[in-house]
Amino acid sequence: MSRLLGFRLLQAVMVAVLVGALTFLLMTLLPGDAAYRIAAGRYGYDMVNSAAAEAVRAELNLDQPVFWRFMAWIGDLLTLDLGNSLVTGKPVTGIVAHELGSSVRLAVGAVLLSFFIGPPVGIIAGLRPGGWLDRGLLILSTATRAIPHFVLGVILVLIFAVSLALVPSAGHGSFAHAVLPTFTLALGLAAVSSRVARDATVAIASSAFYAFGRLKGLGSTRVFMRHGLRNIGVPVVTYLGVQLVYLIEGVVVVETLFAWPGIGHGLVHAIVQRDVPMVQGAALAMGLMFVVLNTCVDLANHLIDPRRGEA
Repeated sequence: MSRLLGFRLLQAVMVAVLVGALTFLLMTLLPGDAAYRIAAGRYGYDMVNSAAAEAVRAELNLDQPVFWRFMAWIGDLLTLDLGNSLVTGKPVTGIVAHELGSSVRLAVGAVLLSFFIGPPVGIIAGLRPGGWLDRGLLILSTATRAIPHFVLGVILVLIFAVSLALVPSAGHGSFAHAVLPTFTLALGLAAVSSRVARDATVAIASSAFYAFGRLKGLGSTRVFMRHGLRNIGVPVVTYLGVQLVYLIEGVVVVETLFAWPGIGHGLVHAIVQRDVPMVQGAALAMGLMFVVLNTCVDLANHLIDPRRGEA
């Protein structure tokens, strides 16, 4: 366990350096005048001119070499200071913390909802492989996973917000506003977890130790709860670590689509406005969130794996 936590800590440091370097490099390579974009973000496109852009360039020292500006950001990072937004002037740490809280609520809701949808259906299909539910699940999960986030979100908006008028189509501030973005993310996660749970159930149900439990006289429900459920949970939880890439990628698209004030939505606006400290802070937070969630997945597997007690 200590080796795992040490490795994850080293991974977090590497993520911080690499994400900061890549985002800084990519932002400097974007075409156009960064000073003009920042001035437009401050004053609006109708009010900005070349004089305002030059004033911003001089104020923010944008004419300095890229290397020195990046090294200054690394120095601030070592003191846990991500700097200030070039547009609003507010500390990046406070803005990112607020946006990250909104994104975490959305992501946690999506993961929990996907666990209520995907694994139970996959387990039922796996207990009867080749049945109508198994074949239907294969078609439905494949189609759902193949649909991009923004297309799936638009479909849900057309059905539940426009046609049925059950929930708002976008915005934030109430539980109803979170329904569609959470459901959009959860469906993609459930499509994969259902297939993982189905395949794990088929493998466990056909194993020798499972058959031995039946030979001992245990009923179907009891042998499943005692010998099947924890073994099925290990690959489902393990694959959640792979799905985190899908989740973090989806957060950017879904938050932008539904105007959810999370870190993905803030990242898109920061890129458009060339707010480099905000882009670096948001990308860093998302990268570290990926490391933390993977650590939680490893710890959960350590707890639920029945083989741990046999070692």
